[in-house]
Amino acid sequence: MLKNVYNWIDERLDITPLWRDVADHEVPEHVNPAHHFSAFVYCFGGLTFFITVIQILSGMFLTMYFVPDILNAYKSVDYLQHKVAFGGIVRGMHHWGASLVLVMMFLHTLRVFFTGSYKAPREMNWVVGMLIFFIMLGLGFTGYLLPWDNKAYFATKVGMQIADAVPYVGPYIKQLLQGGDIIGAETLTRFFAIHVFFLPGALLALLGAHFIMIRRQGISGPL
Repeated sequence: MLKNVYNWIDERLDITPLWRDVADHEVPEHVNPAHHFSAFVYCFGGLTFFITVIQILSGMFLTMYFVPDILNAYKSVDYLQHKVAFGGIVRGMHHWGASLVLVMMFLHTLRVFFTGSYKAPREMNWVVGMLIFFIMLGLGFTGYLLPWDNKAYFATKVGMQIADAVPYVGPYIKQLLQGGDIIGAETLTRFFAIHVFFLPGALLALLGAHFIMIRRQGISGPL
């Protein structure tokens, strides 16, 4: 039955060449862990993407229960954690995945730097990678406030003070993020919107550009 459905779709959209092009693409020998133990360091990028996919899927599940207002935010997280089937597991995956994805991205960045993969003709991909790194930092920062507990509140307050200390533009950044004179309902709403809509949209666009450039330029070899 599934084959018949696939054939019906393939006859109309001709999707087979699309996935065959990806499936048949040869991986260079120097990035094949089966041939070289050192090739494991080339897996950091793929692992980072895998964790990012987990973050997206778990985050989509969390938004089904999270209520982004100061009266119900903590209650909704507590309900998800203790009342929803497997809610604690999914939230734990999202919570620890936020730290793990930054660790893996840092290791991936180190690999790119020490193997010289940022050099011509891949300078633009290095810039895109750095933008992805900052997007991930932004996702971690904005997501930290959402549970709306004491730790989240005071950690965000420290973050706002750091933003305010940026020369010239600091006060404007703080005002944009905070949405008022204090960290309150407007701040929580803005952080939720930034965390769920703005930053993920930018992340997907940058990841698309990152993968297109990798495909066109190939995977760089060792020094």
